[in-house]
Amino acid sequence: MPELNRILYVEDDDDIRQVAQLALEEVGGYEVSLCESGQQALDTVNAFAPDLILLDVMMPDMDGIETFQTLRERGALENVPVILMTAKVHPEEMARYREMGVFDVIPKPFDPMTVSEDIARIWERFHD
Repeated sequence: MPELNRILYVEDDDDIRQVAQLALEEVGGYEVSLCESGQQALDTVNAFAPDLILLDVMMPDMDGIETFQTLRERGALENVPVILMTAKVHPEEMARYREMGVFDVIPKPFDPMTVSEDIARIWERFHD
């Protein structure tokens, strides 16, 4: 199984971005590239070459779903799992996300002490 090292994290809320960055870098030991918008993610993804993408759903201008679809259309998601982070985790929403090709969803608010473990488990499932 390939190793998970590089995570592209897309989140418009500065406070959440900072907490997640600490959790992923300090607790998880990952290299993280932070993006505050879908457009910034599109501009960054090829140069950063992430192993995994964490994507907030509710963002202004280009939401997480639009960002996901654009990344996929551009071929940026070849063997790169996408995990959505959202407070909306209704079963219908989850089913719709999976049909679109999203690999998993992490509910918000997330626990900064365990989110890296959650991501590692999802990574292992992706490579089963």
